[in-house]
Amino acid sequence: MHCELLVPALFPTRETAQEALGALRLSALELLLARGRATGTQAQAPERWLLEAFGGGEDAPLAAGALSVLAEGGEPGEDSWLRADPVHLRLGREAPTLVPSDAFEVSREEAEALCEALNIHFAGAPTFYPLAPGRWCARLSEEISAAAESPLQLAGEKMDQRLSAEPAARRWHALLTEIQMVLHQHPVNAERERRGAPALNSLWLWGAGRAPREAAGPWRSVCADEPLALGLARLAGMSRRTLPASADEWLARAPDDGRHLLVLDALRAAHALDEAEAYCARLRALEARWFAPLLEALRAGRIGMLTLHVSDAADARSFETVRGDLRRIWRRPRALGRYA
Repeated sequence: MHCELLVPALFPTRETAQEALGALRLSALELLLARGRATGTQAQAPERWLLEAFGGGEDAPLAAGALSVLAEGGEPGEDSWLRADPVHLRLGREAPTLVPSDAFEVSREEAEALCEALNIHFAGAPTFYPLAPGRWCARLSEEISAAAESPLQLAGEKMDQRLSAEPAARRWHALLTEIQMVLHQHPVNAERERRGAPALNSLWLWGAGRAPREAAGPWRSVCADEPLALGLARLAGMSRRTLPASADEWLARAPDDGRHLLVLDALRAAHALDEAEAYCARLRALEARWFAPLLEALRAGRIGMLTLHVSDAADARSFETVRGDLRRIWRRPRALGRYA
C-alpha cells in the first residue's frame, strides 16, 4: 500500500510559528523527513495542488463552490457556483483586514438566518446555501469574476487593494457591497456585537465556476475534511470519507494495496491566524495520532511506501519513504524548525 499525506502549513512561514517550534521535537515526523527522498515541487496553495493532482491544468479555474456542493452530496449541474464564506472585516486606520470564520464561532442558526435574509434580498439571483456554519456557497444567475484565494490564504491581510473596483471585477465588488449592507442591518449581527463576538459583516467570494466535467487521479481512496478533496474524489469515482481521528482508525479499514490520499489539514487555520501555541499543540497531536502510527506501519510492512507532500511552503517538497530508507542512519533527523 502507498499512503500519501498532504499536510498544509507543515513548514510554517509566519515568524511566530517558527519561533514557537523552538525546542519542539517530533521524532516520527523528523525521521520520515530525514530518511525520505525529497523532491522539490512548485509552491502552491493546497486547493491548487489538489485540482492539478486530479487532472486540472495550471489554467483550470478553481471551482471551489461547485466542488463543495459535490462534496456534500449535492448536484451542481451546469450552473456556476462560488464559495461565499462568512468573514469579519476588522476596521483599521489604513484598511480593513480579513478575519476568516476559523477564528470565531458561527452557529448553524446564525448561518441559516443570514442566508435566508440574503436570499430574500436577492430573490434567488444569487441563491445562498449554508453547507456548514462557516462554509457557504452561492448559485449564480450569471458568471462573475471572483477571487481565487480562500479566506485562510488572506487572513490578516489588508483588503484595500483587494476590494478596489478593478474593471474586470466590478460585478463582484458591486455584489459584495450589497451583501455587506444586508449583513450590517441583520439582527444576528446586532446580537453578536452585543455579546462581544465579531460581526459577520461580509462574505468572501471565491472559487467561482462550473464543476469540472471529469477528474482523475492515482488514488483508490481519499480521506479529508477539505471539501475540495472530497468533491474531486466524488467526481473521479473514488472511495471517499471524512478524515478519521487517527492513523490506527484509518489503517483498520484501509485495503492492503493501492494508493490512498489523506489530507491532514489541522495546522492551517492556526498558522494563518498566527496562533503559535495552537499551531504547536496541533502539530503534537498530528505526531501522536498520525506520523508515529504511520511510521510503525511502515516499519512493520503494513505500508509499503509513505509520501508526505508539503505544497505551500516557499521550499515546497515531497518526501517519499520506503521501509529500507529507514536504515539510512547517516541521515540524521533534525528539528522541524530547520525546514521552515
